[in-house]
Amino acid sequence: MSPRPILVFDVNETLLDLDHLCPLFDDIFGDGAVMRDWFAQLILYSQTLTITGLRSDFSTLAIAVLRMIGEIRGVAITEGHEDALRRTMGTLPAHPDAEAALVHLRDRGFRLVTLTNSPPSAGGTALDRSGLAQHFEASFSVQPTNRFKPAPQTYQLVAEALAVPLSDLCLVACHVWDTIGMQALGGKGALVTHGVNAALVLPGVPQPDVTAPDLAGLAQAIAVRWGRAGA
Repeated sequence: MSPRPILVFDVNETLLDLDHLCPLFDDIFGDGAVMRDWFAQLILYSQTLTITGLRSDFSTLAIAVLRMIGEIRGVAITEGHEDALRRTMGTLPAHPDAEAALVHLRDRGFRLVTLTNSPPSAGGTALDRSGLAQHFEASFSVQPTNRFKPAPQTYQLVAEALAVPLSDLCLVACHVWDTIGMQALGGKGALVTHGVNAALVLPGVPQPDVTAPDLAGLAQAIAVRWGRAGA
C-alpha cells in the first residue's frame, strides 16, 4: 500500500456539473453543444495568458471568450447574456455522486482540499452554494500566482500552504492536462472522465494513477490504491 496522499480537487467540471450551462448556450447560439467549444477555448486562452505572462482573472476571461465565440458565430452577445453566464457559473450544481464520494474518502482518513482557476468571491463560490465546501479543509485559488493551471506555481502554492512536498499531493480532476501538471512535478493524479474526457496516451507523458468514469468509482479506486477500501 502506497503512502496516502492529500487529495487536491479541481472544481469546475470535476465536482460541479458544467452541463448545467448547456441550456444557456442553447438560448444564445441555438446549440447547447457550443458550451464545450466555449470551455475548451477558455482553457486554451487561460494557458495562453500564462505562457505569455499576460494577466486576467478566470471570470473576466470567461466573458471575453463568450464574446469571441459570438463574433465567430455571428451572434451578438448582450450584457444580459454576460450576466446570465456569470450567474449560472456561480450556481453550478454538484455532480449527483460528488458528496457521497467525498464522504467516502474523508471517512477513510484522506485529507481533502480544492484548487481552482476561478478567483475567490466575497459573496461565496459555486462550491459553497453546492454544499460541497464543508467537506474540504481548505480551498485554494490560483489567483495569487497570476497564472492558471497547469503552471507549476499553481500546484506549488498548495504544497507550500500545506507545508508538504509536491509528492504528497494527488490532483483529482476531470481534465488530463491538470493531472499531467501535477504529475510532471512528482505528484500523483486521479482522473474522473464523466463521459467527456480520457487520458492522453503518449510516450513520456505520465498516466493517471487511477481513472474512473464517475466520482463514486474514483473514490473507491483511490481508497483501494492509497487507503483502506473498507470502513
